Amino acid sequence: VGPNPAWIPAVSCVVKTFFAILAYSMVLGDTFKALFQTLGFEVSREVSLLGLTALVLLPLCMLKNLSSLAPFSLAGIAGMLYTAAAMAVRYFDGSYADPTNGLALDVAENLRPAIGTKGAEAVFSSNAFILICMLSTSYMAHFNAPKFYLELKDNTIARWNTVVVTSFSISILFFIAIAAMGFSTFGGSCSGLILNNYSTKDSIMGFSRAAVAFALVFTYPLAFVGCRDGILEMLQVPKEERTDSKVNNLTYLILGSVTAVALKITDLSFIMSFGGATLGNALIYVYPAIMFRSAVKNMGDNATTAQKLEVYVAMTFAALGIAFGGIGAKMALGKLM
Repeated sequence: VGPNPAWIPAVSCVVKTFFAILAYSMVLGDTFKALFQTLGFEVSREVSLLGLTALVLLPLCMLKNLSSLAPFSLAGIAGMLYTAAAMAVRYFDGSYADPTNGLALDVAENLRPAIGTKGAEAVFSSNAFILICMLSTSYMAHFNAPKFYLELKDNTIARWNTVVVTSFSISILFFIAIAAMGFSTFGGSCSGLILNNYSTKDSIMGFSRAAVAFALVFTYPLAFVGCRDGILEMLQVPKEERTDSKVNNLTYLILGSVTAVALKITDLSFIMSFGGATLGNALIYVYPAIMFRSAVKNMGDNATTAQKLEVYVAMTFAALGIAFGGIGAKMALGKLM
């Protein structure tokens, strides 16, 4: 496209990563509050989040080498798999089937099961645009793609494509399973963080909360470093000038800002849907299409007929992305107000 507007996707990636760590902080605040309740302690969401940020997240984000966190990533994946299995158990054993009895009575009334009768017709509801926009945030670590490619053994395009297709396929199936179990259990009362729908007296889901908290705590620095490094790149700070003092001060600023916003905003679904509607759709549908069109144009006569036709397909997706994003952003803001 040209060097002048290059800052636009760069800023979008940084802000999108900020939304990612904001979502992490919001989930951790809710999760640790529920874990304390499970253990018999009444600790507010605010105190939980502030304590966790100061005592755990800040030291982890100050690490200069994150390689020591690698083993915890695998444990985090295991925790997520356990959560999916626990949600399936609770759906099939019917523990929450009756909103007036059993474990369902231990949760707030607005979080109890509310199964509607619209069926597949609900797909055509305007609220579906919020879901579409939330799906745009399902993969919030795109900024790591070049790093993963460079670190891949024998990093040919063919091997990279295999990694991408395999990992995305597994992730998609996992997300579908989680969404299906959660929605089938609680219907229209699903919280932005589905674990909030489950009783703090539910021992099986208590372990799920612990597993999710463990996974997020040790993957938090990975997303955080992406945001911090993105800001340094955006400000064009040379690597030799990135002293420990400057990096640490920026860490305090970012983590403090994220925590302040997380304390103020409690609706995770708003952050996910609005972030997906604006930045997610732009990064997935709009920017790549514009860059591809520019690349084909610069190829001139060397561009193939297939590439020229693909430009029209790409721009169609860009237009759809803008349309879905506009509607989704409006719906998300309307829900917040």
